[in-house]
Amino acid sequence: MADKEEKKTKKPEKSQRPAPADQADAAVKAEKAGKAPKAAKPEKADKAAAEGKSEKPATLREPEPKVPARLKVQFEDTIRAKLAEQFGYKNRMQIPTLDKIVINMGIGEGVADRKKVESAASDLALIAGQKAVVTKARKSIATYKLRDGQAIGCKVTLRKARMYEFLDRLINIALPRVRDFRGLNPKSFDGRGNYSLGIKEHIVFPEIDYDKASDIWGMDITVCTTARNDDEARALLTAFNFPFRQ
Repeated sequence: MADKEEKKTKKPEKSQRPAPADQADAAVKAEKAGKAPKAAKPEKADKAAAEGKSEKPATLREPEPKVPARLKVQFEDTIRAKLAEQFGYKNRMQIPTLDKIVINMGIGEGVADRKKVESAASDLALIAGQKAVVTKARKSIATYKLRDGQAIGCKVTLRKARMYEFLDRLINIALPRVRDFRGLNPKSFDGRGNYSLGIKEHIVFPEIDYDKASDIWGMDITVCTTARNDDEARALLTAFNFPFRQ
């Protein structure tokens, strides 16, 4: 017990004792008077500049140059002047041009199975290079078991560069692959410069893999132009090498 009491009463050594507040303040003041405060470490950029080295900025990948559509270049270079000479246009804005192309696929089997409409929409998106819009019924028809708002098809509207690219693939790749193709009907104009054609099998486009295609659907393609009559529209499409039946 006596040993324990002695340990309790023992005072800590000098090194362990905390310095009084007055002595600590005096030490801080002396350090400030004798020594300058430490400078902050320079940043990486300052260090590199001091050493004479310049940091190289991160190299950004240059965007690939956009290649204009082949048919658009052909229209601007040759077809426009040819049409102006043929019809005697005095104003550049009178020359007929392509406005848009509308592709429509009607899926009658979609009444019983919604997945077929979604599959057709994905195939149409591959063909057109643009997401397809699912079309829905506007009214209910009991005879066909059709309800208002039910998905029955899909469509895509192409303009500008995608329109010219699709037209190029249609004329040079898809139509020559159509079975027993004898040319397009030259009378399928609507009187306002628009031309419509139908394709029975959508697998004629190279984007669709024949082995993976579960079903085969037809499609309607409408080429809308700014022509005022059928003769101007026919001359415009003939200049684009449309294979009309003779």
